[in-house]
Amino acid sequence: MQDKADAMVVASFAADSLALGAHWIYDTGEIDRRFGRVEGLLKPLENSYHTTKDLGGFTHYGDQTLVLLESIAASSGFDIDDFARRWKKLFETYNGYVDKATKATLANFASGKNPEKSGSSSSDMAGAARIAPLAYLYRHDFEKLLSSAKIQTAMTHDNPSIIHVSDFFARVIWKVLEGETPIFAMREVREEHFRQSLLGQWTAEGIESARSDTRSAILKFGQSCDVGHAFPSVVHLIDKYEGNLREALVENVMAGGDSAARGLVVGMILGAHLGFEAIPNDWLSGLKRYQHIVDLLEKIRKAHNP
Repeated sequence: MQDKADAMVVASFAADSLALGAHWIYDTGEIDRRFGRVEGLLKPLENSYHTTKDLGGFTHYGDQTLVLLESIAASSGFDIDDFARRWKKLFETYNGYVDKATKATLANFASGKNPEKSGSSSSDMAGAARIAPLAYLYRHDFEKLLSSAKIQTAMTHDNPSIIHVSDFFARVIWKVLEGETPIFAMREVREEHFRQSLLGQWTAEGIESARSDTRSAILKFGQSCDVGHAFPSVVHLIDKYEGNLREALVENVMAGGDSAARGLVVGMILGAHLGFEAIPNDWLSGLKRYQHIVDLLEKIRKAHNP
């Protein structure tokens, strides 16, 4: 049976794939001209960052998230050494874009550093956006969810701000899976743990911006990968479209910039809240690794609920 936990993971992957075609196009007018309204999965343009990818594939963020899911399924749990080994193998012959955080992490591994010390100093939110597989694995173990989310993030993004983001969204997704609404969960996590921090400020700004047009709000926050831009944009999308996953993820892509990292988090949160019925069928049928993902989730479920 496909439940909201399964939908959480699948929606996160679907969001990354939906973003693939227009990812890192910052000129929203160019997105309009080249694609129109992006309501379905698209093949990337020639000479884009993802020109080697095909329709229904993932960005390098989604590929890393899939490696994490595969590692969990193979290890019957989260093993940072197994994840690190698989992550390094992915990039040995990777046919896709390799970002600065990945290059720095690979260099740290090559110099002999272990997974606890290998992370780059990158402030890109992407490192914290991969946590849906861990939320699935540890949806009944809050402390393990928190610790594993931070450990996997630090392996590639050993930046305090990014680790705090993984902590924030791990707490939010826990509450959503327990039945709280995303807006209430974000407000509660802010008040309980982040009120006096930058994340608390960005959360408040993201919530306040929900009354604004999405393109305008994300342009104001910033479309880039940096956490100061991406985090309040994610909060905006979750708040404004809490009851409509499809519209949230379409508007995310139409806002341009690093829509893939934003989408991984928004898809995770709203997928957990709304379930499979909120994910368009053509997104699921067009997702190249859909059955593989479903099979991995089934393997994890059987290992932990025999």
